[in-house]
Amino acid sequence: MQQLFAPGGPWAVPWAQKVLPAIEELAGRHAQRTLFTRFIPAARPGEGPGMWARYYRRWAEVTLANMDPKFVELMPPLRRLVPPAKVLDKHVYSPWTEGRLDALLKDSEIDTLVVTGGETDVCVLATVLGAIDRGFRLVLVTDALCSSSDKTHDALMELYHSRFSQQVEAATVQQVLEGWH
Repeated sequence: MQQLFAPGGPWAVPWAQKVLPAIEELAGRHAQRTLFTRFIPAARPGEGPGMWARYYRRWAEVTLANMDPKFVELMPPLRRLVPPAKVLDKHVYSPWTEGRLDALLKDSEIDTLVVTGGETDVCVLATVLGAIDRGFRLVLVTDALCSSSDKTHDALMELYHSRFSQQVEAATVQQVLEGWH
């Protein structure tokens, strides 16, 4: 939920503004237990390991050298929650790959992750698969997820419900808030 994906951002996701209030409500109620992830693009076109170099040649305008640095920031309503909320920067879709999320969660008594944000079929997917692999109880907040593609958002929601029904639960913001102890 960064400026990168907000209206006027280089990768604007139309649904981001619609789900922002739900995410703000959920995160605001439990800011001290909230972790935002930020996708940090490569510094320059053509940088990055393997196919990421190709990716950033294609998306040269979305590198740190070519865009306003404000685009990596969280959307303002969420930015105000930090601190106590934490921010984890990542350079790929998954927050697990670089090891910092595992380090943050190590020795905590956290067994459930509540996932919101975008994009359902990219970063959320990478987060979900990593959480499943690590054995977390996973709750996807259905009215607090978005994608730039309705078709793939819907397909991923169906995949989560049908193929991962033993590892992924779905709930609305209201249901999560009512059940959060």
